[in-house]
Amino acid sequence: MSRLQEAARRIKRDALTVYFAARDPRTPLPVRLLALMIAAYAFSPIDLIPDFIPVLGYLDDLILLPLGILLVIRLTPEVVIADSRAKAQLAADRPVSPAAAVVIVLIWLLCAAGLGYWWLAA
Repeated sequence: MSRLQEAARRIKRDALTVYFAARDPRTPLPVRLLALMIAAYAFSPIDLIPDFIPVLGYLDDLILLPLGILLVIRLTPEVVIADSRAKAQLAADRPVSPAAAVVIVLIWLLCAAGLGYWWLAA
């Protein structure tokens, strides 16, 4: 069980690294966009495949997310990754903010509403 907890912490730390790499101007623009999408998905409480679906529910958490993180890390310059990992380590030690979770949910709801409006208007 401790190995799973350590793996979860490592994925969270790597997702923070990807987030900080996306904000760094030294990261190429296409990689920044990909990194933003991966980080948004990693920290979003809404999953592509809901976790209550047997087997498939954890597929995105166990396979897709780590592959996306790995891709961004490989496409980002090493100096940016090193700086981003240092920032991620500092950020991981901070307490969690419930207000940030509410903001993320509101952003996803606004995006879904906008997409629904666009789809119905077309």
